[in-house]
Amino acid sequence: MTYYDVWKRLEPVYGAGEAKALARFVLEERFGLSMTDICCGATERMDGERQAELETIVRRLEDGEPVQYILGTACFCGRDFRVEPGVLIPRPETEELCNWITDSHGHADNGLSVLDVGTGSGCIAVTLALGMPKASVAAWDISPVAVRVARDNATRLGAEISIVIQNALNPPETGKWDIIVSNPPYIYNRERKEMERNVLEHEPHTALFVPDDNPLLFYDAISRYAMRTLRPGGIVYFEINPLCAEAMARMLAEKGFCDVECRKDMFGKERMMRARKE
Repeated sequence: MTYYDVWKRLEPVYGAGEAKALARFVLEERFGLSMTDICCGATERMDGERQAELETIVRRLEDGEPVQYILGTACFCGRDFRVEPGVLIPRPETEELCNWITDSHGHADNGLSVLDVGTGSGCIAVTLALGMPKASVAAWDISPVAVRVARDNATRLGAEISIVIQNALNPPETGKWDIIVSNPPYIYNRERKEMERNVLEHEPHTALFVPDDNPLLFYDAISRYAMRTLRPGGIVYFEINPLCAEAMARMLAEKGFCDVECRKDMFGKERMMRARKE
C-alpha cells in the first residue's frame, strides 16, 4: 500500500486535506517514516507485518475512529498522553486554559494546592503539576478507566499527583484548595447534530454532554464546592461552552465569587472563565 493509496481511501471520509494529513501522521508516528522516506518509496518496501498493521489502521480510520485512539496517544502541551476509548481526547483549547493557569501562578513561591475536577486523561493535572513544580496537585474523575489512564500518564511523565475516583456532582464536604480547575461535560444534547461522526460514535458521552434544560449542571456543583473549600483569595478556573458564557458569569457572581473574567480561545470563542473567592 502506498501513501497515495492511504490518503485516497481516507478522502471520502475526511476530505482531501485532512486525509493527506492523517496519512502522513500515521506513517510518521506509527512507522517512523518522514515525508522524504515516503517520497522515496519506503511505504511500499515495508514488510508484510507492517503492511498488515497499516491496513488495520486505515480500516479503523475509514470507520471514523479517532486516530488518537488508534495510535493510543494524543499530544497536549508538547507531551504525549496515553488515551483509549472511554477517555476524552485532549483538545488544543484546553491547552490555553492550562497556559492561563501556569502563566498566572507558575512562579508562586508558596506551594499552592490545586484540584482538577474531571481529569480524564490527566492532561490538565499533569500539565499543571509539571508547570507549577511547587504546587500540590490532586485530580478526580468518576470513571475508573480515566483514573487508570491518568495515573499511568502521571507516572510516565513524572508528575506527582493524587488521583482518585470521585463524582463531581456529589463532592466531599471537606477540602482546602488554592485553585480548582475543571473542564466538565458542557455540550448541549441539541448540539449533537452539528458534531463530527468520529466524536459522536467513539468518545465518551458522559464526558461530553449535559441536559439541554440544565447546561450548568456540573459548573453549579463544582462552583458550590469551590465556594465552600477554596481558601480566601482562591480561584476557580473553567473551560466553558461559549453558549453559556453569560449564564456562567451570572451564576458565579450570584454564588459570591468576584473578579469574574472570561477569555476567548484561538478560534475567538468565549472558552475559559475564572473567578476569585474573596
